[in-house]
Amino acid sequence: MDKIRESLLKKSVASKIERRGKAISLLCLALIVGVVFLIFYFVASRGLATFFENHINIWQFLSGTQWNPGTIGSNGQPAVGALPMIVGSFLITILSALVATPFAIGTAVFMTEISPRRGAQILRPVTELLVGIPSVVYGFIGLQVVVPFVRNTFGGSGYGILSGTFVLFVMILPTVTSMTADALNAVPRYYREASLALGATRWQTIYKVVLRAAIPGMLTAVVFGMARAFGEALAVQMVIGNATLLPHNLVSPAATLTSILTMGIGNTVMGSLQNNALWSLAMILLLMSLVFNLVIRYIGRKGKLNHER
Repeated sequence: MDKIRESLLKKSVASKIERRGKAISLLCLALIVGVVFLIFYFVASRGLATFFENHINIWQFLSGTQWNPGTIGSNGQPAVGALPMIVGSFLITILSALVATPFAIGTAVFMTEISPRRGAQILRPVTELLVGIPSVVYGFIGLQVVVPFVRNTFGGSGYGILSGTFVLFVMILPTVTSMTADALNAVPRYYREASLALGATRWQTIYKVVLRAAIPGMLTAVVFGMARAFGEALAVQMVIGNATLLPHNLVSPAATLTSILTMGIGNTVMGSLQNNALWSLAMILLLMSLVFNLVIRYIGRKGKLNHER
């Protein structure tokens, strides 16, 4: 009797494996959360030092137009105005998204609705190939092809927001296209069948039913592409001109947060105003990435609620 009771109370091998798996999963989860927390803590502690240790006014930092932390600006304070880089980053991100979105939607519609077989055999592999190309290659192509084209067509030096827009457009196009195609594929088939049964043409079904049902997914794709464009550094740095001035037009040299960070972070002393100001730029980048992620989650939640209704 005691042996039977002992065997019943003894933990099985499967239960031990399950407990071990749960422990490993929790450990991995804790590690990921800890790394994310440490990244936020480190960037915030260094970025906020500009305002608490160096006593730079936050509004002056966000609205100032002069960037040269080692010198004194016209207002008698260190020239740490980040507005030119903030404006440059938002301009190039928004313009590249506006250019890429129509091409991405058209390509995704062809891949999923018009010719799924050719889309799967030709367009999807090409799209995946574009994703795998290193950003430095895009930068070299932009330097050799886009910059001379902009210079000869629109005037100026060729470096500026427009050149960066063309390069980023090609870089984010595969991401937006793939996510848009997934959003179109996620639309239930009976939506299409019901529309065709009611007498709608194929194009009317695509335009009035499929695309409208996939709007949340397409918006997520666009925002995701904008998040990548906002954080892109090397390719943009090679074609934008890296002039810390407010852009007067699309063909004048400008700068972004990432281009100034990559150029200056290795040439400053840790703890100095120049270094802290660059960390403040990194903090702005991190906050914008967080905002993009929150927008993506909000759009996804709204789309899920609409489908449930």
